[in-house]
Amino acid sequence: MSHHPKSTIHQHYLQALVLVLGLTLWFLPTPEGLQTQAWHLFAIFISAIFAVILKAMPILTSSIIALATVVLTGTLTTKQAYSGFSESFILLIIVAFLIARGVIKSGLGKRIAFLIIRKFGTSSLGLAYSIIAADMFISPAFPSNTARSGVLYPIVNALCVDSGSKIADGTRKKLGSFLMMSSMAGLTLSSTLWLTAMAANPAGAKMALDYGVTITYGSWALAASVPVLVLFFLVPWVIFKIFPPEIKKTPEAPKIAQEALDTMGKVHKNEWIMAGVFIGMVFLWVMSGTWHLDKTAVAFLGLGVLMVTNIFTVEDMRVEGNALATLIWFSILFSMSVYLDKLGFMGWVGLHISDMVDGLSWPIVYVALSVSYVLIHYFFVSQTAQMLALFSVFLGVGVNAGVPAEMMALMLLFATNYNAIITPQGSSANVIYAGSGYLEPGEIYKVGGIITLINTLVFLSVGTAWMMLIL
Repeated sequence: MSHHPKSTIHQHYLQALVLVLGLTLWFLPTPEGLQTQAWHLFAIFISAIFAVILKAMPILTSSIIALATVVLTGTLTTKQAYSGFSESFILLIIVAFLIARGVIKSGLGKRIAFLIIRKFGTSSLGLAYSIIAADMFISPAFPSNTARSGVLYPIVNALCVDSGSKIADGTRKKLGSFLMMSSMAGLTLSSTLWLTAMAANPAGAKMALDYGVTITYGSWALAASVPVLVLFFLVPWVIFKIFPPEIKKTPEAPKIAQEALDTMGKVHKNEWIMAGVFIGMVFLWVMSGTWHLDKTAVAFLGLGVLMVTNIFTVEDMRVEGNALATLIWFSILFSMSVYLDKLGFMGWVGLHISDMVDGLSWPIVYVALSVSYVLIHYFFVSQTAQMLALFSVFLGVGVNAGVPAEMMALMLLFATNYNAIITPQGSSANVIYAGSGYLEPGEIYKVGGIITLINTLVFLSVGTAWMMLIL
């Protein structure tokens, strides 16, 4: 007779609990105003998410079971269920994983990491601030926060590895987990700061025109500047307190970094090639809007050059199992989220929220809509998808209740960005960090939830006061 360890029995209980939840929702009468198909899809989707939150199963397992369930029950057609696998931006994330390996393997990542450590490396917190500052500096030129995470991640990864914090030997919490979480949180701030730092921002500004709201590059940056600046100082410090690295102070790190740079010597040929490819990709990404280039094709071109020059080989492809796992779970959850919206579930939720705030004073409506908009992001696997589905609905409700239109529009657009770390799949920019091995989904739900709460509080207090002053 085999003895199950307690943890396995506990996990089976949790899995049974998720199954009961899913079946209960499935067999409940469909709420009024919803198609049964939409309700069934919600039951499967929310069960899959709960399975991850409760640690009943890994995100990959949970997604695969959900995919099989939606297809075998006829809730979605095969074409609908598998549609996420053909999304170019998801492929972009995967290629970014592979290019990250090239950055490390060529030695360029190591050199950049040591240069950062030499300058800012006396403390773990100093490193976190320098990563986020670099992100904010490059973000106006990056209309894709996914592409930006592909630039930042290899550098953060190299910083972790070269500080002796590795996944393979169980030292991820030494420094790596903290830096990955900080960089992911930083992306929510850099995307909020500039109109051009995230693909959905200009689209939202265009939608706001229907309500007579004109948002310019300058007015966006001005409105976002003060709350983002407050959060820039606050967020890394909070993560340092609630999710601390094992090494806090590293007074000897700059000296070690300098010695390592001396040992590395002159820039190697592979580093030059990698740097050229990297700068070329960044340049083409920045010009992608003007020249009508596909960002994913640019990434594939970069990867192709790395393969021709042997910086990235087929052997490396075998090592990068994370990339394939990420492609699978993210594509599945993305398809389900898209069809929850297409089948009217999100609109139905939006209407219920507008009914609930009917007749309340505008400041209460403003806060209620902002908070609801942030919380609803638990169901979305894409910031852009949420904005396209709900921005106009929420803005319309707010304006009808007497909320100043420009303030409501800006707050919802900012929330589209600062709520992104609420789940591991809350933004395509998170996915590369979530798949790094340095962070567990449960840790992202917990820490990401706290950071989202802080972002929301600062924007609703400091941000609102600042907008009332300038608008």
